[in-house]
Amino acid sequence: MLRMHVFLVGMSGGGKTTLGRKAAANLNLRFVDTDQRVSEMMGLSVNEIYATLGEEFFRNAESGVLMELTGDEPCIISTGGGLPTVRENVLLMQNHGVIIHIDRPLDQILSDIKIDRRPTLKDGSHEDVVLEYNKHIGFYHACADYTLDNSYGYAVGAARLTAMIQNLD
Repeated sequence: MLRMHVFLVGMSGGGKTTLGRKAAANLNLRFVDTDQRVSEMMGLSVNEIYATLGEEFFRNAESGVLMELTGDEPCIISTGGGLPTVRENVLLMQNHGVIIHIDRPLDQILSDIKIDRRPTLKDGSHEDVVLEYNKHIGFYHACADYTLDNSYGYAVGAARLTAMIQNLD
């Protein structure tokens, strides 16, 4: 049982959802992905929300989901890549749990990112991934209590995240 929420922050394609879901299963904990929650609430994919309602609407909905989750029983929460760029979101996470930056090298993200699933990428190019990475990386470093190096593959990353969360108690 967690005493506080565990918030996973980092770049899209960095492994927040994949590793978070596996760590939650390993520890028999609840897992929530904020992007997925917003999508379910709206009945639209994240790409559809961006296309029809815009990024600002999505960010506001994401903040609402975060507020709702902080009132629930502690769980592992994978946040959207842009969520930590909003100061109020960072304060909420800091006041209600521990923030872990899932850090994956940019070249690894570029090698397997699904560009068509990333609504914040304007032209859908690798250059946009690099720009987004450079724009967000400072926010991840600034807010994180811990950083997990996710450069050694899924099995190692999942094991390290599981151990990191176990050691929080």
